[in-house]
Amino acid sequence: MTTATPDITTTDLMDAVAAVSSAFFVDFAGAAGRHGLSSSQAKALGVVTEAVPMRALAGRLGCDASNVTGIVDRLEGLGFARREAAATDRRVKIVTITDAGREVLLRIRADMGRAHRALESLDGEQRAALLAMCAQLLPLLEA
Repeated sequence: MTTATPDITTTDLMDAVAAVSSAFFVDFAGAAGRHGLSSSQAKALGVVTEAVPMRALAGRLGCDASNVTGIVDRLEGLGFARREAAATDRRVKIVTITDAGREVLLRIRADMGRAHRALESLDGEQRAALLAMCAQLLPLLEA
């Protein structure tokens, strides 16, 4: 005899994803703070692992272009990122991470103890399934 599983609503899934995202963010923000960065500054480092125009960086961070200037100013001041004019249009500024920025980003990620413990509790099949679900959902959320 099999037992019926209750219908899982989209709201149930949204609440679950929000709770996991919130807990992950708290761990990330704490780790960033322990390394002298705000969560926005640390998130920006994760985005500029490849060269990104300032306007695109603002879009990926979900903030105004004016806010990105302050974030990048701080990262540049710490030696974690650099800003250069685009070769094709000198008005466009491109942001890239420096070696020091890569190093601090790795330290922040390594310092996320709760996230590591949670993800390491998954077996190989669960890890593959989670990664596949994220790969399926992310493009739809970014569209």
